Amino acid sequence: MNIPHLRRRCLTGLSALALSITTAACSGTDDEASVVVPSPDAKAAGLCRDLHEQLPEKVDGLGRTDPGPKSELTAGWGDPAIILRCGVPRPPKMIDLSYAPKNGVKVNGVAWLLEKRDDGSYTFTTGARLAYVEVTLPEERTAEGLGPLTDFAGPVKKTIPTGIAASS
Repeated sequence: MNIPHLRRRCLTGLSALALSITTAACSGTDDEASVVVPSPDAKAAGLCRDLHEQLPEKVDGLGRTDPGPKSELTAGWGDPAIILRCGVPRPPKMIDLSYAPKNGVKVNGVAWLLEKRDDGSYTFTTGARLAYVEVTLPEERTAEGLGPLTDFAGPVKKTIPTGIAASS
């Protein structure tokens, strides 16, 4: 048995193992936000694709950083990311009227249901539109107020017509 040869083989194996662990650790997508992609009906999906084409490159001064997996139904800005999902189901608390819901706001003609989450973030969901659009502001961005919603008002009004969306 050739001991020096065996030692060299073990060291080579350990080096390869260390390299793979380092590569795996460095190539992870921990910096990229990850979201659940909605699965709306065909009509809502078409409206969401139209919205995706109109979304701004910057929201509240933050550059576009779309979450994974890539989809025309999701978008993101900044880090931690402001996340938009289009084609989400109607929230159970939604009162779908043509004015701002009881627990909501109206920003530049778009009504949004406001829900605070347990983690300190806020979720806003459009009301009175033929597809539901959800915007989540992470806790770190809640001090910015409703600024991000002003950037979404124009594209939502242009691509998602008013009306009552079907319940998902």
